[in-house]
Amino acid sequence: MTYTRFNTALIVGAGSGLSASLARVLSKEGIKVALAARSTGDLDALVEATGARALTCDASKPADVARLFDELDASFGEPEIVIYNASYRTRGPLIELDPAEVEKSLAVTAFGGFLVAQQAARRMLPKKRGAILFTGASASVKGYALSAPFAMGKFALRGLAQSMARELSPQGIHVAHIVIDGGIKSARREEPADKPASMLDPDAIAASYLHVIHQPHSAWSLEVELRPWVERF
Repeated sequence: MTYTRFNTALIVGAGSGLSASLARVLSKEGIKVALAARSTGDLDALVEATGARALTCDASKPADVARLFDELDASFGEPEIVIYNASYRTRGPLIELDPAEVEKSLAVTAFGGFLVAQQAARRMLPKKRGAILFTGASASVKGYALSAPFAMGKFALRGLAQSMARELSPQGIHVAHIVIDGGIKSARREEPADKPASMLDPDAIAASYLHVIHQPHSAWSLEVELRPWVERF
C-alpha cells in the first residue's frame, strides 16, 4: 500500500509538549520541519535535536501569518504538511469574563487556524496535494462550565475543519481534525503513579498524527478522537 510522501512540514503554535513530539516524529521520517510560535526562545533544544527551523509568528495576526509563509517560500520551501496547534484559554464564570480575553481566545484558537489554513491551501491547491491538520480538544465537542471562550474557539476550529474538508478533499488536500480528549502528560503535568496510562502520551499522539498524514487517498479520516483508555466520554 502506498501513501503520499511529503518533504516539508510547518507546526504553528510550537512548544515543548505535543508540538515537540510532532517535530521529532516528522523529522525521523526525513521531513524538514519549521516551527512557528509567538516566542521561539524555548525552542532551541528542539531545533538542535530535530534540525527544525524556528520562526516567530503571532498566528492571530494576518500580516504575521502572511509573512511567515512568504519567508518559508523563499528559504525553506512551501509546507506540504501544516499542523495548527495554537490555542489560548481563559477561564471563569460567564458574567465575569473579560471581553478582551475572550476575543484573544477566539483570535488565537480559531481565527489563527483560518489564517494559517488559508495561506496553506493557496499553496497546496495548484499542486493538488497536501495535508492540513488541526488540534482539537474535549472542548471541541463539549462546552464545559467556566470555559466558554475555549469551547467557542474549539467549536469554531472544528467547524472550519469540516467545511475545509468538504471543499478541499476532492482537490487532493487532506484536512483532518484531531480531538485530544484528555490530559496530555508532560514534565509539568505528571501522570499519577497509581494510574498508569491515564494521561495521553504526546509521542503516542504524534504517532496517530503521522498515521493520518500517511493515510491513502481511498481511506482518509476527517476526524480522529484520542483518549486514554480510562477516560470517560
